[in-house]
Amino acid sequence: MNKRMNLLVVAALFLLTTACKKETVNDKAVTLDTLSAQRPAAEPKPNVLPNYKVPADGKYPVITFEEEEHDFGTIQQGDKPTYEFEFKNTGEADLIISSARGSCGCTVPEYPKTPIKVGESGKIKVSFDSKGKSGETSKTVTIMSNTKEGSKILKIKTKIEVPQKN
Repeated sequence: MNKRMNLLVVAALFLLTTACKKETVNDKAVTLDTLSAQRPAAEPKPNVLPNYKVPADGKYPVITFEEEEHDFGTIQQGDKPTYEFEFKNTGEADLIISSARGSCGCTVPEYPKTPIKVGESGKIKVSFDSKGKSGETSKTVTIMSNTKEGSKILKIKTKIEVPQKN
């Protein structure tokens, strides 16, 4: 028991003496936390685009969709319906869509790869593969762009019927 306590005290003293380092910066003593300096940097937020900076003029594009949700209605299992979400750049700068990702492999979006000028329109085509699925289903597509918000979520939904076997 005594050996265990001594070991614990030695370990605590070791951590206290190595965890912080004093440095002098502009003639002031500063304590640096060397343990936190060794930690990996935090992961960037998913809606923050590393290649985009805040515009110097403060003008952003705005992506305005005619509708942000589409219902395919009732479809048969194995059908592959598609829908085009139409949008317009109603902001004050060119709109750049950097990616569009479906919530699963069955939902595949296609998006414009070139900048959309102010006042221009575009389409994001979403294809849904219902193979192996049944019942009420809803999926999302996340659009990453250089808008102030950084992302937009579109939704699709459907009811999938399984064909009767004779």
